[in-house]
Amino acid sequence: MRRGELWWADLPPPDGRRPVLLLSRDAAYAIRDLIVITPITTRVRGIPAEVALGPEEGLRRASAANLDTIQMIAKWRLQERIGVLSPAKLQAVEEAIHFALGLEG
Repeated sequence: MRRGELWWADLPPPDGRRPVLLLSRDAAYAIRDLIVITPITTRVRGIPAEVALGPEEGLRRASAANLDTIQMIAKWRLQERIGVLSPAKLQAVEEAIHFALGLEG
């Protein structure tokens, strides 16, 4: 597991099984039981807190990582690795996190 990977996860209701993007620092996966993720949604709104994703990242259809919905989950909820973001997409995620948390400037 590492930052920037996409996984299928079994999230608590009402979300259920869905893809998520791992956001924790790489070293955390070996020692932490809780990890930081953002769920992936097929509702793409084109807002600055989103990063567009799709088949090139291993997803079935056009989707987005919405960084306004960052959350922590238990690592055991991860089920199956889907893929990994390119360095450019990971940079876009970091920019969206800054926007979502008001860390600009």
